[in-house]
Amino acid sequence: MTPPRPAPRIIDTHAHVFSMTMPLAEGAWHTPAAEADAEQYLRTLDEHGVESGVLAGASISGTNNDYPLAACDRHPRLRTTVIVAPDCPLPALQDMARRGAVGVRFQLRNVARVPDFASVEYRGLLRHIAELGWHVQLHDDARRLPDYLPALEAAGVDVVVDHFGRPDLEDGIGGAGFQRLLRSIDGGRTWVKLSSAFRVGSDDLVMQAATALIACAGPQRLMWGSDWPFAAFESRVTYTQVLNDLCTWVPDSVTRHRIAFDTPNLFYRPRHDQD
Repeated sequence: MTPPRPAPRIIDTHAHVFSMTMPLAEGAWHTPAAEADAEQYLRTLDEHGVESGVLAGASISGTNNDYPLAACDRHPRLRTTVIVAPDCPLPALQDMARRGAVGVRFQLRNVARVPDFASVEYRGLLRHIAELGWHVQLHDDARRLPDYLPALEAAGVDVVVDHFGRPDLEDGIGGAGFQRLLRSIDGGRTWVKLSSAFRVGSDDLVMQAATALIACAGPQRLMWGSDWPFAAFESRVTYTQVLNDLCTWVPDSVTRHRIAFDTPNLFYRPRHDQD
């Protein structure tokens, strides 16, 4: 009798934890619709056979990282990125690293003024990120990526781009921004998350982007994320749905396993070893 095949191993590389009572930054784009704490998230992972998760720094909290760091304090299965001011001192970053932080998130979408990553203060922050073995997590529309990807590449930091690189609905994957992202991947220090397709606005565009990314990057430069609890889409998206989406984008089971487990396990493992 053939033994049952083991369940596929999965790491969710993009999720958030929210509280109805957590302080929000001035002008926050979203107010949590319900509690979505670390314990709820981990129960969701367990229900779907997902091993561990990486939280994304939430822009609605500004530079207050207390909530995700406290979640990592309680749960070794979790890691997080943080949002910090460019002059954040190295000892503060080192303390966050000890608590489970693995990178700095720049949530730039809908931000009118993009940081000058070539400035003295940002060069200092990027140097600290590299010294810690962290990465830059980047969220923006693809059309703006050419404005600052060169500066991040020159800083020598690993870059993880959220949500397929947010290709433009009008220009599609042929747009200058998405094409610049593909060239950045070729440089060897850029990864992309297959995540949050429901925010892109077109199933066809998502499929085109996934196909192009797999062809250009291969599974060794791609990771999967759920974007739980689906902020602003809470009533329209489920965890089962986003897992099924991955199977649609990546029908080959071997490639899918490498994206969902092998690549994030290798990418985050050195950071886990710092514990």
